[in-house]
Amino acid sequence: MSFTIYPAIDIRGGKCVRLFQGDYAQETVYGESPLDVAKQWVEQGANWLHLVDLDGAKAGQPVHAELVLSIARSVDVPVQIGGGIRTLDDVAAYLEGGVARVIIGTAALENRAFMEQALSRYGNKIAIGLDCRKGFVATRGWLETSDVKAEDLARELVQLGAETFIYTDISRDGTLTGPNIEEIVSLARATSKQVIASGGVSVEQDLFALANYAADGVGGAIVGKALYTDAINLAETLVRMNGSV
Repeated sequence: MSFTIYPAIDIRGGKCVRLFQGDYAQETVYGESPLDVAKQWVEQGANWLHLVDLDGAKAGQPVHAELVLSIARSVDVPVQIGGGIRTLDDVAAYLEGGVARVIIGTAALENRAFMEQALSRYGNKIAIGLDCRKGFVATRGWLETSDVKAEDLARELVQLGAETFIYTDISRDGTLTGPNIEEIVSLARATSKQVIASGGVSVEQDLFALANYAADGVGGAIVGKALYTDAINLAETLVRMNGSV
């Protein structure tokens, strides 16, 4: 299995921002135009882009759909989007509008009938976002934490056809403290499906450490703050990674 770096573009108020541990009160703006930021990462060699509608995650429905679709149509790499996607109409609007993959988080836990329909209809164009605190799934823009363990939910969703999971350790997101490799690899092995790591990637070595488990199903990593603070140079990292993975 190959390993993909997904530059993260988190959208709030129409701008490209980063939050600290998912806290909406701890926001840093990194770009007035998410579209310009998207083009920047593609120019540096990104093969995928990871978009999050933060306002949508909080509202429970897409808020920046038009902006997301504009980005998807304006770049020549596939785009995945998460945030507030709770209905089949939401899924269809994104996929038919040019998005390559949609990420379903809260609804994966709270609306099993919807998940069955979405996975049955769209298969590998659906990714399951498992946003976790201490191994338990958080929902509603990370504002609530359930009593459901990520691995238990993932195993259930595999039975419904899930092929891709995005594992976010909320305690590490935006902190540059390193990814939770142990839990990410555990999830990949438990499900035998692709797991994309999210949260905590701080230096290039973190990406190589994750890529060492590509054969176990760790298919990539979402990188946000480390790119925006120049702790990781995307173009240089991709050159080195393509030479070793």
